Amino acid sequence: MFVAFVTVSCHVLSDETDKIISAPMNKENIKFKLGKVIMNKSSLRNVIATCIVLFFVFYATKNVLSSGFAIFTHGASALGQANSVIAHTDNPNTIFFNPALMNELEETQIELGTTILFLSREFESDATGRSFDTGNDIFYPSTFFITHAFNNKVSAGVGFFNSFGLETKWEDDWEGRYITTDTELQTFTINPVVSYKILPNVAFAIGVDFLQLDATLESRMNFSGFGLPDAKREFEGDGYGVGYNAGVYYDVNKHFSVGASYRSKIKVDIDGDTDFNLPRGTPSPLRTLFPSTDGKADITLPQQVYTGICYKGFESFTLEGGLRWEGWSSYDELRIDFDKSIAGSKASVTDKDWKGTYTLNIGTKYRLNDSVSLLAGYMYGGNPVPDNTFDPIVADSNIHIFTFGSSIKYQRLKFDITYAYQKLEGRNKNNAIDDDVSDGFLNAATSANGEYDSDLHMIGFSLTYKF
Repeated sequence: MFVAFVTVSCHVLSDETDKIISAPMNKENIKFKLGKVIMNKSSLRNVIATCIVLFFVFYATKNVLSSGFAIFTHGASALGQANSVIAHTDNPNTIFFNPALMNELEETQIELGTTILFLSREFESDATGRSFDTGNDIFYPSTFFITHAFNNKVSAGVGFFNSFGLETKWEDDWEGRYITTDTELQTFTINPVVSYKILPNVAFAIGVDFLQLDATLESRMNFSGFGLPDAKREFEGDGYGVGYNAGVYYDVNKHFSVGASYRSKIKVDIDGDTDFNLPRGTPSPLRTLFPSTDGKADITLPQQVYTGICYKGFESFTLEGGLRWEGWSSYDELRIDFDKSIAGSKASVTDKDWKGTYTLNIGTKYRLNDSVSLLAGYMYGGNPVPDNTFDPIVADSNIHIFTFGSSIKYQRLKFDITYAYQKLEGRNKNNAIDDDVSDGFLNAATSANGEYDSDLHMIGFSLTYKF
């Protein structure tokens, strides 16, 4: 459906472009033709389609985690203020953070952005003292938002973004290879929303989240007891889910505003298949224990609550503080049910028992003049993973994020750029999760117990145009 929509739109865009190019190339005619194309509704759809094509180019890349495996890089201006944009905004990315603020945006606005992330993760083994790392991986979670003000009471918009994502890739011979070698999770969300001003200073919004998920789980299998090298197992699957989001905004007075928003949990039923790559020389009786088979899994992505209070009483400063809560208790286990028995079992169950988390953030915008603003912020977040189920698939811990950036306006165009540094506090794995996570016994040689350290560098870019 998505591909068909983009393809048809691109054909329309090509036809309109041909009309412009074939017209006499004088300054007045070019200006008139371009204005006509931009203001024409069908042409506006063409511009949107082009932005969607660009978004899909970025979407083809992998994502990265922030808290658990949630993603919050949804616009450079928001990131520059440590996502303290629940009670004020001047960007269409408010569709994600608090859609009730769409009523503060004039006319039709389009925002396209991406964030380049450089992730580094290291592990030092308690058993051997050896160190392993995941390499300096680069990711590009991207966003596309469009808002339109019908009048001074009603606004609507749609967002395309990655709300959850993860890739953790370790070397094939690392100590924890029987737990994981490669874990990938990608999501793509389409989020149409509508906002209505109930009172001159109060707005409410509601929207729907249509989410697609793709997942890959890879690890090695210990066949040393049979005198064989490691085998490989892989599960690949995808699924869909539907949720909703809502927001409210109250402009208290000229100095204060408050906002809150909510994103529901989303249950995703995943259909996939499990394959095994067994070493050469594996005897037939052993091979029959590991057949390729279809399988099913499900995951419930957490509900999220955002609150913020903004102070606008300074002459050139906007200051906002906020709180975010995520209901990670929905992720209580990872269960895969197989159509065929694997090693005598038709299910693989791994306890997770994650907990809800809170994140505190504060951000500011300083207006140097009508064209240039400076951004800065700080965020502290807890982690949802308890010690007894902590593993290298999601080696999460408490985070500190420091951000700064700039917004530059030129006529109807606005460019935002932000740098952010995320430090995950060092965390030690000391549990019985090893080559068999269900037996409850510690195998020190394959447990990957030890110290995990991670950090993340982010550079965000967003381009916004107001029609």
